Amino acid sequence: MTDPDPPHSDDPASRTERMSGPARRQTVLAMLRTVVTATGLVFGYYLLPMDEGFSGGSAAGIVLGLMAMLALFAWQVRTITRSPSPRLRAVESLAATLPLFLLLFATAYYLLERSTHGSFSEPLTRTDSLYFTLTVFSTVGFGDITADTQTARILTMVQITGNILLVGVAAKVVAGAVQTGLRRKQNSDR
Repeated sequence: MTDPDPPHSDDPASRTERMSGPARRQTVLAMLRTVVTATGLVFGYYLLPMDEGFSGGSAAGIVLGLMAMLALFAWQVRTITRSPSPRLRAVESLAATLPLFLLLFATAYYLLERSTHGSFSEPLTRTDSLYFTLTVFSTVGFGDITADTQTARILTMVQITGNILLVGVAAKVVAGAVQTGLRRKQNSDR
């Protein structure tokens, strides 16, 4: 006797085959929004005028940016739990939060180098600042660019602490929000 409803495999190919037209469309749109969001943030980083050096105002701007990022993250966690597709919503949320976090630090490093030459082992362009930020985030630390002043080192330590919180705490929070959203969806489907 054959099983009338055989269990589905959880491999990605089987999942894609089972995905309906609307679900497939929703996935494609979510991925497109993810790419557009991250690309837009990077373009903004390169296009925004940053003619002044690091000052009290720019430090306040970075702090306000980080607070706005935390508020955005909290709102995104809430939308994940209420979304009909919590996994897709989580990907979109991380695609906005992570680049924003990294670009805030790249901006801070760039402005710091502009105001206090010699803060780093070499002068930083916007690309160099982003490169340094990514090497600190990935903990690779190639060593070709290093923080040389106390302010640059403190800022780098703040980023490292933020990295740990983002990867550890935020990832756990997002995973929990996805699970809550999946349970909510399963309960509403009953």
